[in-house]
Amino acid sequence: MTMKARIGGDRRGPGQAARALVASAWLALAAACPVHADELPRPVSPPHPQRPVGGIEVPPGAGLAAALAQAPDGAVLVLAPGEHRGPVAITRPVTIWGPRSAVVTSAGTGTTIDVKAAGTRLLGFTVDGSGSRFEDTDAGVHLRADDCTVEGVCVTRALFGIAASGVHRARIAGNEVVGSGARDFGLRGDAIRLWEVRDSAVLDNVVRDSRDMVVWYSPGNRLEGNFVTGGRYGTHFMYSSRNTVRGNTYLHNLVGVFVMYCDNVEVSGNLVAAASPGEGLGIGLKEAGNVRASHNRFIRCPTGVFVDTSPIQVSHLNSFADNAFEFCETGVTFHSSEKRNEFTGNAFVGCTTAVRVDGHGDATGVRWAGNYFEDYAGYDLDGDGVGDVPHEPRSLSNQLTSTRENFQFFRGTPALGLLDVVSRVLPVLTPKVLFTDQAPLLRRPAGAGVVHAH
Repeated sequence: MTMKARIGGDRRGPGQAARALVASAWLALAAACPVHADELPRPVSPPHPQRPVGGIEVPPGAGLAAALAQAPDGAVLVLAPGEHRGPVAITRPVTIWGPRSAVVTSAGTGTTIDVKAAGTRLLGFTVDGSGSRFEDTDAGVHLRADDCTVEGVCVTRALFGIAASGVHRARIAGNEVVGSGARDFGLRGDAIRLWEVRDSAVLDNVVRDSRDMVVWYSPGNRLEGNFVTGGRYGTHFMYSSRNTVRGNTYLHNLVGVFVMYCDNVEVSGNLVAAASPGEGLGIGLKEAGNVRASHNRFIRCPTGVFVDTSPIQVSHLNSFADNAFEFCETGVTFHSSEKRNEFTGNAFVGCTTAVRVDGHGDATGVRWAGNYFEDYAGYDLDGDGVGDVPHEPRSLSNQLTSTRENFQFFRGTPALGLLDVVSRVLPVLTPKVLFTDQAPLLRRPAGAGVVHAH
């Protein structure tokens, strides 16, 4: 079963529920550990954009639609504090600025601010609510024209927060998007949604309690410095190549970053911490190639990296360099992805299992070089910091739990620990080598997990 299928809904069978209970207990113990417990960042409210010079004052009430109808191209509208009734459609390029206390409210149907004019700028105010129709992408703000900016805006109680469809060079920066927090992720809309969007930037936004931050059919975009918490997919790429996701913070989401059916995606300098117990993960790849994941830090995630049938093209290679896996239940899990992946300079610290392969396979076809494994039992006689013997982990318990799903309930228990001890004493039970790092490091590399997030 692929990871995509496993996280598609909230339905869990008895076995999954049991594993989730064990994972919850494990996560609670990890959270109690003082190491890194106080290092997890907190979101910082984005700075408010400065008021443009001049402008047409718009008092509270129903006057915003009329002001837009009368404003010439390039006009600046300044919203006074108070409630401004929506919805409104912007059909000529204008700038709308307001303090956070200026609130454009939904009438309960449709999109609250529908932007159809290239070059429009929305700055600083609050958008409250939207319609509730998923098929119409009812949103707080919907960009449908090129070269538009949404900056410093707070969007609350909207089905979709900020959506952009079929546009170029959008800038979505420094906004705060607060979702409904509905228990079922399927009842939430997406916080930020790019659909057929190119050459655009999603920067320094704070997203809470929404569903996903989506990038679908959208090549050539940058997502940097965002803070995403309490959602399903922190960032979900699908059919979106040549994108960059850098310096973001993902806390308490089910998944940090998922790259699906894409190539040439850079995932660097991100912090992913405390992914949801049970089946949460830091980064997931599904039929993705030429993905470069570097300097990411994974803290207390059930799975740090999940690689499923990736890469699918024989000319592609996925590289994972200088990442840190700290106190994860499993550092890296492979599902039908044992070739054309390489891991160099990574650090595995405090992980229950560094590497796991679903099914009956192994990861000997993966290139491992110069990684640090806390459980490495070798030596370094010449003092060069590199182990003199390869790191070749063998674990009968991991071999059993990867081939028989029901055994996963017992992971981390004394019973399986005893099984590993017996397998070392009795050669007839010796498990196969899972992977080989010919040059394991004796010390954690200084650059592993050096992130640039908030």
